[in-house]
Amino acid sequence: MSTKRRLLRWSEIRPLIGSTPRKGNRLERRLQRAFTIGDLRAQARRRVPRAVFDYTDGAADDELSLRRARAAYASVTFHPHVLRPVAEVDTGTTIAGRPSTMPLVLAPTGFTRMMHHAGERAVAAAAARAGLPYAVSTLGTTPIEDVVAVARRPEDVWFQLYVWRDRARSEEMLSRVRAAGVDVLVVTVDVPVAGRRLRDHRNGLTMPPSLTARTLLQMARYPSWWFNVLTTEPLTFASFDQRAQSLTEIINGTFDPSVTAADLDWLRQQWPGRIFVKGVQRVDDAIDLARAGVDGIVLSNHGGRQLDRAEPPLQLLPQVVDALDDSVEVMVDTGVQSGADVAAALALGARAVFAGRAYLYGLMAGGEHGVDRALQILQSEFLRTMQLLGAGSVEDLHPDMITLAGSH
Repeated sequence: MSTKRRLLRWSEIRPLIGSTPRKGNRLERRLQRAFTIGDLRAQARRRVPRAVFDYTDGAADDELSLRRARAAYASVTFHPHVLRPVAEVDTGTTIAGRPSTMPLVLAPTGFTRMMHHAGERAVAAAAARAGLPYAVSTLGTTPIEDVVAVARRPEDVWFQLYVWRDRARSEEMLSRVRAAGVDVLVVTVDVPVAGRRLRDHRNGLTMPPSLTARTLLQMARYPSWWFNVLTTEPLTFASFDQRAQSLTEIINGTFDPSVTAADLDWLRQQWPGRIFVKGVQRVDDAIDLARAGVDGIVLSNHGGRQLDRAEPPLQLLPQVVDALDDSVEVMVDTGVQSGADVAAALALGARAVFAGRAYLYGLMAGGEHGVDRALQILQSEFLRTMQLLGAGSVEDLHPDMITLAGSH
């Protein structure tokens, strides 16, 4: 049977060729074209020098720890409930005794103003708008007082500590952080010495960046990045003076490799607030730390940047949760790339997840607006995953909703 055809009228064609109104400026429109953290990563790669991108994107040695951590999340199988009311879903939770709009902590990262000249200020502002806590690193590049001022509420800013060889300077720094109003301390314990980050070695990365023949050649390719670095406040560490050195030289020359569990008593004398320990990679260590009276544990292999071939923290999570009681908050770090990853960790018993690279890709891609976009992506993915799982609140995320391949 033949199809009867007719001539189209202009009134029918005209609505089909109308253009979508352009919203926002050029930067905002570009960021809106990023629908995943992977999209932001691709934008970031095009906007900063290779050494800067590789510092963020890379990991130790063959980068197996990082790939395995991401593969653990990719191995997750969800088992959703149906016919559950999810028209209104509450993604909020409580972390360290304070409300958060979702179970996410913006992880501490060093060299932050190297990724974008606004650095920690941009991250703190975006975190404050999103209603999320932000942990500032010992290797941060903005004074803690300035970060707190941008965040508006000191309790939304945490401080991450590496214990220095010079304990007097550590005590000085802790006093300064307390005076700024911070009350959550994240003690990182998986860096007795620096991991071997081959991308950084091959790129000759130093902090602050050195003006070598290679970097001078890159100015032509990334003029905006170099212009901002050279015309804004000097790119240095906010917590201590430092000449240009490689990351390995900075870590091995400054941090104390002799720190033991006994030093937690010293820290408790210095710090009246909550103490979380980050970098835990064994169940027995988690139990020992809980007995020592820490408030929280972050299962982490440092984003794969220290010991290669380490166990994915997500796989360790169920065992640690089973071994500890509810008095210790258990969180997980490394490999988080989506809101679905956040939901998977919560279903396995985590109180919250730490994410670093995810927002740093946004920072490199578009500064403060880029961090906003990264958090919007994670929040929308988390909300949608909860709805599709039939979870009306984070308390509804349970282990029976998930199968984790390779767990033991």
